[in-house]
Amino acid sequence: MSDALTMQSIARLVPPGSRVLDLGCGDGALLDLLQRERGCSGYGIEIDDANVLACVKRGVDVIQLNLEEGLALFGDRSFDVVLQIDTLQHLRNAETMLVETARVGRTGVVAFPNFAHWPNRLSVARGRMPVTKRLPFQWYDTPNIRVGTYKDFALLATRNRLTILDAFGLQEGREVRFLPNARAGTAVFRFERG
Repeated sequence: MSDALTMQSIARLVPPGSRVLDLGCGDGALLDLLQRERGCSGYGIEIDDANVLACVKRGVDVIQLNLEEGLALFGDRSFDVVLQIDTLQHLRNAETMLVETARVGRTGVVAFPNFAHWPNRLSVARGRMPVTKRLPFQWYDTPNIRVGTYKDFALLATRNRLTILDAFGLQEGREVRFLPNARAGTAVFRFERG
């Protein structure tokens, strides 16, 4: 999620001066933005060697770690905000990692491709898996191991006793609050332990 407008929308959910943990931080662009523009501090977690190097070059503190192994090295409420931006759909232990996000952070922010976005529905109705700007891979070579919808996440949060503090969709960097399940390519949730 490197689009500047999208990163700004996510950044607004992080209070200035927060201590942040960014799970699956990629090249560190979001954490770098939070440090420069919002006075935040913290760490990125990343597994990919090239992304770890990119983080280091940006001056972002990064820990190379496979998220499938969990977050046991962090205590409860170690961070003000834990970010999972375009990470959840890549994890086999997505529910466990969601609960860990709520444990390690006072609040969590999750963003992921919303499979219920209307172009995706239309593609499935035509008998094909969607290939869009937000889901740019063919079904057979996608790095996503699962797909989910805005409404699916709301149910998962309730099941895990998480309180949703804010929820909206993003479409080309703009917030979508009216019918986000159908009208937005990205689902965004800010939550805390209930």
